Amino acid sequence: PHPHPHPLPLPHPHPPPHPHTLGSSLFSSSESFAMIRGSHVDVTILGALQVAQNGDLANWIIPGKMVKGMGGAMDLVASDSRVVVTMEHLAKGGKHKLVESCSLPLTGARVVDRVITEMGVFDFDKNGPADALPVLAEIAPGVTVDEVREATGMEFVVADPLPTM
Repeated sequence: PHPHPHPLPLPHPHPPPHPHTLGSSLFSSSESFAMIRGSHVDVTILGALQVAQNGDLANWIIPGKMVKGMGGAMDLVASDSRVVVTMEHLAKGGKHKLVESCSLPLTGARVVDRVITEMGVFDFDKNGPADALPVLAEIAPGVTVDEVREATGMEFVVADPLPTM
């Protein structure tokens, strides 16, 4: 339930107005970048086009496609925050998004800590050896390790025991 019976409408660049929950805060873009660059963000959660076996992240451009800009993702992943990627396991046409090496331009090198997909949860050791393999830490109900391997374009190790998500 909403903590306030009548959310306060706030202006937004694109109507309709977004409700403001009492107790939340709003800040300008310059303040948000100051928080990011000052290492005041503990966790970054974002999507990805590709994540490589070593934790490289590509999430801002597909060459040849029109884009508005990279936004703040590069700043976020370059900060000291824990980087969690949430995404669909496969791209359109069944193409791998978890890959041995990114073929798209990188947002950040060795920055990913965790990837969560509809098939499972992978943990990466971005501070360990460069050749360390990601760990399939959890698996979705009804999904087998073989199905995850088939849908994944990188090597990984399987946690033992392997809990269900």
